[in-house]
Amino acid sequence: MNEGIVSPRLVSPAPVTLVGAGAASAEDLRAARAHAPRVAAADGGARLALAEGILPEAVFGDFDSMDAETRRAIPEARLHHVAEQETTDFDKALRHIEAPLVIGVGFLGTRIDHLLAAQTVLIRRAYRRCLLLGAGDIVFLCPPEIALDLPSGSRVSLYPMAEVTGRSEGLLWPIEGLSFAPGGMIGTSNRVTDGPVRLEAHAPRLLVILPRAALGAAVRSLAAPGPAWPAP
Repeated sequence: MNEGIVSPRLVSPAPVTLVGAGAASAEDLRAARAHAPRVAAADGGARLALAEGILPEAVFGDFDSMDAETRRAIPEARLHHVAEQETTDFDKALRHIEAPLVIGVGFLGTRIDHLLAAQTVLIRRAYRRCLLLGAGDIVFLCPPEIALDLPSGSRVSLYPMAEVTGRSEGLLWPIEGLSFAPGGMIGTSNRVTDGPVRLEAHAPRLLVILPRAALGAAVRSLAAPGPAWPAP
């Protein structure tokens, strides 16, 4: 399913932290909120937010993973029920949030199927800038153009979700002239030679995977005005 853009139910001029129901820690939430203090939740992710004393501004989903106690703690006006069962709660939430950047916590957990589904949503909702925060890495969809202030030697992995080409500066192995594809060439474990690293993607199909230490640099670049993928 690939619904078109819908009217957002949470509009923010600043980045938003979106909490999912997958494996995540209080430290993950604190790291995200340092850059995106406004908090929303995808279904059962509201439980982690409440456990840290945070009342989400909005909760999206079909509410099949939200326990009764958590639901009672959320004011009815902040609950946004999305009844369809064809998309994940992450998808439901992301398409209803309009912000310069969404930082997702609790979407890169231990279940591989959930991880792959979350990465698919980054492609499907390419018009929403979103960064997923994991225990050791961060991942986001490469915009048409981005500059990242990363230290020399830092790991930069580029993973194609479909056939895609691009261009780079500041990487040990330049990507210009290469054609990436899931069943062909992929770009894992590239390295920064000097910064800033500049990347171009010619279609919304290329994921950028960086060490968690690069969170601040990635947020600064993604939240800044710049070329974006068009809405459907």
